[in-house]
Amino acid sequence: MKNIIVGTAGHIDHGKTTLIKALTGRNTDRWEEEQRRGITIDLGFTWFDLPSGNRVGIIDVPGHEKFVNNMVAGVVGMDLVLLVIAADEGIMPQTREHVDILGLLGIEKCIIVLNKCDLVDEDWLEMVKEDIREELKGSFCENAPMAEVSSVTGAGLDNLVSLIEHMAEEEVTPKDIDTIPRLPIDRVFSISGFGTIVTGTLISGRIRKEDQLAIYPVDKTCKIRSIQVHGKDAEECFAGQRVAINLSNIKKNEIHRGCVLAPVNSMKNTMMLDVRLRVLPSSNRVIDNRTRLHLFTGTSEVLCRAVLLDKDEIGPGESGLAQLRLEGEIAVRRGDRFIVRFYSPMETIGGGVVIEANPTKKKRFDEKTISEMTVKEEGGHGDMIELIIKQHSDSAITAAEVAKLTGLTAEETMAEVEKLTGQGLVTTFPMKKDIYLMHASYRDKVTDDMVAYLEDFHKKNPYRLGSRKAELRVKFLNKLKQNVFDEFMQRLEDAGRIKRSGEFICEGSYTIPHDEIYQKFESALTAMLDKAGFEFIKIADIQFPGIQPAMAEDLLQLLAAEGKVILLADDLITLPKYTDMVAAKAREILAAEGKISIAMIRDMIGTSRKSAKPLLEYLDNIRVTRRNGTESERVAY
Repeated sequence: MKNIIVGTAGHIDHGKTTLIKALTGRNTDRWEEEQRRGITIDLGFTWFDLPSGNRVGIIDVPGHEKFVNNMVAGVVGMDLVLLVIAADEGIMPQTREHVDILGLLGIEKCIIVLNKCDLVDEDWLEMVKEDIREELKGSFCENAPMAEVSSVTGAGLDNLVSLIEHMAEEEVTPKDIDTIPRLPIDRVFSISGFGTIVTGTLISGRIRKEDQLAIYPVDKTCKIRSIQVHGKDAEECFAGQRVAINLSNIKKNEIHRGCVLAPVNSMKNTMMLDVRLRVLPSSNRVIDNRTRLHLFTGTSEVLCRAVLLDKDEIGPGESGLAQLRLEGEIAVRRGDRFIVRFYSPMETIGGGVVIEANPTKKKRFDEKTISEMTVKEEGGHGDMIELIIKQHSDSAITAAEVAKLTGLTAEETMAEVEKLTGQGLVTTFPMKKDIYLMHASYRDKVTDDMVAYLEDFHKKNPYRLGSRKAELRVKFLNKLKQNVFDEFMQRLEDAGRIKRSGEFICEGSYTIPHDEIYQKFESALTAMLDKAGFEFIKIADIQFPGIQPAMAEDLLQLLAAEGKVILLADDLITLPKYTDMVAAKAREILAAEGKISIAMIRDMIGTSRKSAKPLLEYLDNIRVTRRNGTESERVAY
């Protein structure tokens, strides 16, 4: 069964509520004041079934100028609008404003309902019809079918129902029920014994009993206790249905109209929106930079200032890129429609579409900003996701965060990411808890910059093993998580762009030169250490005429890495043949005595305790010995 939402629009007292009662048998004016005054103040809801079996939910929106904010809230999720015009009055100012609002909010399907036809003669009726067609030229209602009815006598209602059925079957596109569920809340109340209940039009996805959802922007979680669709209990509800949902773990005073019910972590609150802002051709207002406006989107209403990014002003019939800086948090997603009303006096002056729901602060007239916003505006989900990944490449944004920013499901997001990966535009770093994403252009630039840095490093420090891995992270990828950075470096090594030696990184093709300087240094140092024997030399005491101390230190560390010298504790240095000799004799003593001490090593090699102590610690390091609880004794490892 197809579920569609039909809304009414039109000037006050043109018979919207009476028409709905004639179609459904129910009165949508809920409040005593509404019934007493004979006007709709808040949203009214009811339904009826078409002959085909499809169910039509009807939203009765207010016509009075003072209640336009309620009218906007009612448009959310509408598939089709009945533009109600009284035949005895024709188009009135509020009719035109409703048409403008509906157009700005993306409504495309309309039936013009010429009501109260029983009050006028044929000639008057023809004149009104011509006037209506003239007035609606250029609007989305320009070519809409027209139904002539009388809500009082019932004349023409069968024809209207047939028109609704035809459009529901042939022209209304079914809503996506397989995406993230989103319910903008338009009413909140409580019932004794049940607790908090919210109502709204489910604009996407599906909600089931027992689902755990979040309420934005108040950041509260709740559980779905029960669901009603058109007054009947249901196990689940689908996009396109008017629903009432009983929430547990939430109090009535914690939420309000304008909140959005959606899965946990599927949306992100915002105080800014990047938008395409349009001013109505019929408006007499001009939007200047930082004009204060009332913003209406979904069921939310918030004050904002419009920072114009590509123009100094937006006049009637014009549009421009803007950043709306809000005075309160809301939760929306890319592609959502909105209207803006002048701050004072309150009048609808324009609206537009959200390009990015969670932007960063932007400068005016910045070419890069304008170019990126144009790509986001004109492109599909893939373009949007690619740009988000590009903007967050220095920290490698997660797929979950991308989904939250775009309002897509995890599956929808990953499908687009896989396409981008296949096109070579994005690289992924799968980790235990999430998948991290980086744009290929950023990856390539960082790689090239890092390799160039290493090449220059080798020219300045030819005898070093390379730059420390931690230093490279700080210099090039300091915002990357450690595990993602490790994977990034591993891939560079696998590709041959770098080589690793412990914690040192060098360019992939670099080989340390064993040139004349190296050979002279090795020869002189070997001779010096041979002469010293077990009377070990301190590194600080080694000096080579003609070699800078920094270069000598590099050569020393290189010889140690190559195993040609041994660095002991206390800044001492020796040759491997001496430590090998001590290790061999230590094993013999351990086999015979079961332990070895500093004194035993001193006596064994005929040296001082000063040299014996670092040798014992060296034996610990190479796992010949281990501590047994005393400072000077060891047992076999």
